[in-house]
Formats: sequence, C-alpha cells, structure tokens
Amino acid sequence: MFGGQNMQQMMKQMKKMQSQVQSEQAAIAETEYTGSAPSDMVTVKFNGDHEMLDMQIKPELIDPEDPDELSDMILVAVNDALKKLEADTEKRMGQFAPKGMGGF
Repeated sequence: MFGGQNMQQMMKQMKKMQSQVQSEQAAIAETEYTGSAPSDMVTVKFNGDHEMLDMQIKPELIDPEDPDELSDMILVAVNDALKKLEADTEKRMGQFAPKGMGGF
C-alpha cells in the first residue's frame, strides 16, 4: 500500500523544514549588513529587510567642487552591503531550494 505512515512522515518533515525556513528568515531580518567604499570613506548599514539603518561619510570626502565622487562612493558602499545581504540570504536559504533551482 501507499501507506499513511509515509505521508505522515513526509508531512512531519515538511513542517520541520517550514520551521527551519522561518527561523532562517527571522535571522536574516535581524542581521545587519555593512558595506563600505574604499578606505571606508563611506559606510552604510542595512538590515535583512533591505532597509538602510545608517550611513557614515568621512568629512574629507565632502568636496563641493566634486559631488560626483561622493555619489560614487555612496553607490559603492550601498552595493557592497546589498551584495553581502544577498550572499548571506542565498547561503542560508539555498539549502531549502531544490537542486538546480534559483535562490531566494
């Protein structure tokens, strides 16, 4: 027979995996990800929900004659933090994705 015991075991495993997924999602949301531009001229901090929490800019970077440099450094720092967040998410959540499937 295709037995109810196999189905019960499968449901139990699914509930366990669902609990693990929720736990990892909560851990990601609570983690802070810091990105920086070269020489830490700009540092930014994001939470796992992709919300920026903080930005620090070294005063010597602020040059009224060259606002593009400041913009570039901010972009580098933000992208660095978001890459770290995405890599951590993939590492934590990838274990739950079927082989060959894209990540979370």
